[in-house]
Amino acid sequence: MHATILDYQSLCPDDLALDALFDCQIGGQRINWTCYDSTQPEQTAARVSKQDIILTNKVVLDADLLAANTQLKLIIILATGTNNVDLTAARAMGIAVANIVAYSTESVVQQTFAMLLSLKSQLPAYTAAVSQGKWSRSDFFGLLDYQINEVAGETLAIIGYGTIGRRVKQVAEALGMQVIIAESLSGEADHSNKRVPLDQIYRQADVISIHSPLSDQSKNLIDARAFALMKSSAIVLNLGRGGIVNESDLISALKQGDIAAAATDVLSQEPPAANHPMLADDIPNLMITPHTAWASRQARQQLIEQVIEILQSLANPTIVNQVN
Repeated sequence: MHATILDYQSLCPDDLALDALFDCQIGGQRINWTCYDSTQPEQTAARVSKQDIILTNKVVLDADLLAANTQLKLIIILATGTNNVDLTAARAMGIAVANIVAYSTESVVQQTFAMLLSLKSQLPAYTAAVSQGKWSRSDFFGLLDYQINEVAGETLAIIGYGTIGRRVKQVAEALGMQVIIAESLSGEADHSNKRVPLDQIYRQADVISIHSPLSDQSKNLIDARAFALMKSSAIVLNLGRGGIVNESDLISALKQGDIAAAATDVLSQEPPAANHPMLADDIPNLMITPHTAWASRQARQQLIEQVIEILQSLANPTIVNQVN
């Protein structure tokens, strides 16, 4: 068995325990591994050629490439999203595709509340003020230049009520927040929870926390119209996917004071160009992290453990986490 990882460094593997992965056997057969730190589009075909198993995080495997590599037995996507692999073409050619699920829940939830609490407590502003010497020049023991607000008693709305959304609800309620859940974007019924129409979400929520995948239904979901309905004190958190929040409209909403603040771990272009509008230094109350919410060491180790389970299941009638 020959297996290749096309974008190995996307796992940030240096702090992970990987012996079990590279010693993994399939039905008693050893795997010969090849690892590439990253793979550019023009390199993909040569690196997939003659391989039995491909592991990819974000490298695209389209229909033409799959058609030229009918020897492939298994593709493992090192993430939950599957849009970088043509699932229909893979199925037609008998190539199994599996993904990684529910591995980063605690990591994403932790960052969701790290961002929210940081904004509510004005941590970026106060940290900068101390560095600028403002505390040292204060007339009394503290420095209270920026208003601090508590989350207890506020209403948090969740858009995208999957595994992560459900865990966000638990933590929010533990912090004393009221939680409302947005109507399903796909129209799927949820009889266990009372769902709230989006316009009501926009008007009622103090905090909107997005944990939805990007789809035709969610693209540009939060736009100028949505911001116009929100409270001027509202905070928008996007821990879902870039493209759900219209970035141009978000910049305008922050500059005009239509909402109080926003935090995002995702952008529509990743990595962003150096001149990306969201990276401008004149946008107030905006926190951006570089798609790191999923990436705690524990989450990445769980990802590796799922990869091992998927590989070992190749010898069985049913492949773990198969999506096609």
